[in-house]
Amino acid sequence: MCGIVGCILKNDDDVAPILFDCISKLEYRGYDSIGLATYDENKIHIKKDKGKIEEVDNKLNLSDMPGSLGIAHVRWATHGDPSKLNSHPHIDEALDVAIVHNGIIENYLEIKEQLISEGHVFKSDTDTEVVPHLIEKYMKEGFDLEHAVRKTIGVIHGAYAIAAISTNEPDKIVATRKDSPLIVGIGEDGYYLASDSPAILKYARDIIYPEMGEIVVLDRTGVVVHDEFDNVVNKEVETINWTPEMAEKEGYDHFMIKEINEQATAVKNTLTQKEHIQEIIDDIDDIQRICFVACGTSYHASLTGKYLIESLAGIPTDVILASEFKYSANTLNDKTLVVFISQSGETADSLKALDVANETSKTLGIVNVAGSSITRRAKYVIQTQAGPEIGVAATKTYVAQLTSIYLFAALLAKDEELLKELEKVPDYIDEVLEDVDFIKDISKRYNYAPDFFYLGRGYTYPTALEGALKLKEITYIHGEGYAAGELKHGPLALIDNEIPVVVIVPPGDSYRKTMSNLEEVKSRGANVLAIGASDDEALKSKASNVIAINPEVSEIIAPLVYVVPLQLIAYYITLEKGHDPDKPKNLAKCVTVE
Repeated sequence: MCGIVGCILKNDDDVAPILFDCISKLEYRGYDSIGLATYDENKIHIKKDKGKIEEVDNKLNLSDMPGSLGIAHVRWATHGDPSKLNSHPHIDEALDVAIVHNGIIENYLEIKEQLISEGHVFKSDTDTEVVPHLIEKYMKEGFDLEHAVRKTIGVIHGAYAIAAISTNEPDKIVATRKDSPLIVGIGEDGYYLASDSPAILKYARDIIYPEMGEIVVLDRTGVVVHDEFDNVVNKEVETINWTPEMAEKEGYDHFMIKEINEQATAVKNTLTQKEHIQEIIDDIDDIQRICFVACGTSYHASLTGKYLIESLAGIPTDVILASEFKYSANTLNDKTLVVFISQSGETADSLKALDVANETSKTLGIVNVAGSSITRRAKYVIQTQAGPEIGVAATKTYVAQLTSIYLFAALLAKDEELLKELEKVPDYIDEVLEDVDFIKDISKRYNYAPDFFYLGRGYTYPTALEGALKLKEITYIHGEGYAAGELKHGPLALIDNEIPVVVIVPPGDSYRKTMSNLEEVKSRGANVLAIGASDDEALKSKASNVIAINPEVSEIIAPLVYVVPLQLIAYYITLEKGHDPDKPKNLAKCVTVE
């Protein structure tokens, strides 16, 4: 998870304010600690501590550090509890090498034991600390910084993105990656490294994407990339079309509410991918099975995809959690299309699964972040057009993923009517957002609840799962989504007047049965919050509260619209509880470790 940044300026200006600004843009990757290291006057300067960025900065004034090059880190703790000692950057005992790291060193214990036997002294409980000690060891053996890093990655096992500086070579930053994300930015005033593009958009939009095992060297004159055989690699430079403002709150209290309000635009922009998606479909030959692979929110989008493709196109479709994919890998063949859905394109479990799928099947990535690992490793790519999403809880990237899936399914089935309906979705979403004050008021009434149930049928069952996930992620209230027909198979035993039940009831084929399920929970004393058509008088008479949606929103496109009030409910309950919706505890935006 963690986030790393590096920068070397062409001039002699202090780099710390830029490092601090950049790393602040990556707080969604981890907020257990923050640290900066800069080089100046034959010395590496380090400031770091546990806590969120604002807290640590108020204590240490992180921007006040000398030197024109440096590295920075935000931590999501894996090995070793959140503490000052375990915070990055880590340094060797000679104080000559400082590094930042995102990932996990799987064999760190045996490396640490060996280094201790050689006289090295360790201060932290982290896996990362072996890295600066290894680099120091190899530099003492006569290797320069670049080749000491290369020797080090030949010893360590696991996932990593690493950036290193040394007092012995004070004019450069050396970086490398394996499985964890890393980008290189070329700016007017300097050169940059980062885990994600939002960190450096303000300073550089021309980007290089290093591949696994490549070594990147930044100095004041430019960027050089070497492959595993030490050959110089001429890397393509790509320009990110996101603006720096997209990664700012722009007057909103939180990124999450900003991103909820950007969903109509995200849908509208993603609909522009129609022709590209048609080209992919035209190129896919004789596909007899589709398999979605995803995690978390993307998994819920995939479930909707299964309903759509099987009902519209008649192609058998499976949905598999990326972390469980290996148990299904033997069922793949060249007639299978495996679709990987990921906001970041860097999810570790999905990348492992993608490498397996590429051996036998055609692969398609549906990804929001341009240039990410999935976009470079999948045969086909659909780029969602949500723009940067900073809030940890996915909102606009979810509806953008859904939009891509809907386009794919509609084009695959040649369903012109559905394509026309999709064009209306941005307006429907905006109508929901116009009713935000009512939803805010409703949410306040449910702050008391220790648990929530969410019910849906057919297309809205995955929506129920997503609503429950949003609630869990940011309110810390336990919520569960159920297929409404499963109530009598166990969950109904838990229903009482202390548990609100959110029932998703769009007009359509599932309406009558879902209304019967609503009656069931109501008869057991549940406080029912329903989401349904504004002209549904029967629903208004049965539910305790109703959030009204345009009645033209049909059952099939309901997942794109009915999820919005669920996101808003979670957001406003979170505010009532005094939590930060952008920074839920124990979670990070991008899961880059298995």
